[in-house]
Amino acid sequence: MYRTVVNRILLTKNTGGGRRCLLRFPDLRTAVSSSRFSTTTEPQTFPNRPLNPADSSTSSSSTSFQTSSAAGDIPRQERKNPRAEYQGEQARVLQASLRHVLRLGWSEEAMIAGAKEVGISPSIVGSFPRKEAALVEFFMDDCLQRLIDRIDSGEELQDLIPSQCIYKLVRFRLEMQAPYISKWPQALSIQAHPLNVSTSFKQRAMLVDEIWHAAGDEASDLDWYVKRTVLGGIYSTTEIYMLTDSSPEFRDTWLFLDNRVKDAFDLKKTIQEATYLAEAVGAGMGSSLQGFVGKVIQR
Repeated sequence: MYRTVVNRILLTKNTGGGRRCLLRFPDLRTAVSSSRFSTTTEPQTFPNRPLNPADSSTSSSSTSFQTSSAAGDIPRQERKNPRAEYQGEQARVLQASLRHVLRLGWSEEAMIAGAKEVGISPSIVGSFPRKEAALVEFFMDDCLQRLIDRIDSGEELQDLIPSQCIYKLVRFRLEMQAPYISKWPQALSIQAHPLNVSTSFKQRAMLVDEIWHAAGDEASDLDWYVKRTVLGGIYSTTEIYMLTDSSPEFRDTWLFLDNRVKDAFDLKKTIQEATYLAEAVGAGMGSSLQGFVGKVIQR
């Protein structure tokens, strides 16, 4: 049941009569424990059942997607540019509107001011179904593309261990929000609106996925979900902490982030050590039990 829910919610999204993938989710049917957070050595095989026996075409599409994900990810240069949703005049208006956010907030008024700035009729704002949500989502997509560009340059990430890479990229991404920090609570409120929360979740999931891939994670096991959940939590808590940080250049925020990343990797070690301890204790108890039984038999 849980595997079906995960596949339906995370793997695909309905788009009219068809379905499209949201992210590079790994194959759940064959989980090979090969990642940094894994402590097992035996592969786990899940039954190859379709999500909906009555819909063979959907099952085939989902299976095909999972197989291609396990075989390898789409190269970054072939993936859709996050900025591509808005083109032409709409993109120009949204880009210009960002310069009015500090004065007018994430609002329709900021979008009207942006349209006037680039010489486009303010009536174009009516072409955005969710107005201020479109402005926030455009900013999120723009930040993601800038992050991808920086990752692809590869210069700053060379010779970094995964924890350092994650810290550096999360900090770089949050620094993009620093100029808008006074208005960011409004952006979070817009993202949390029921009509916008699904897009917000997708954008944040894509962000976390990019960061893990940049850190060298190529896992295709169940730990894939654990890693992204943990990093998503680190990103969100640091983002909230940043809203109340009055230290120079958000110094306390970056210290908070560094500690959270270290805690996450220390937790991985703690889990591994606890597993080894449990195995050792189990082996010791087994030996003691055998000795006890042997003595009873001798009596």
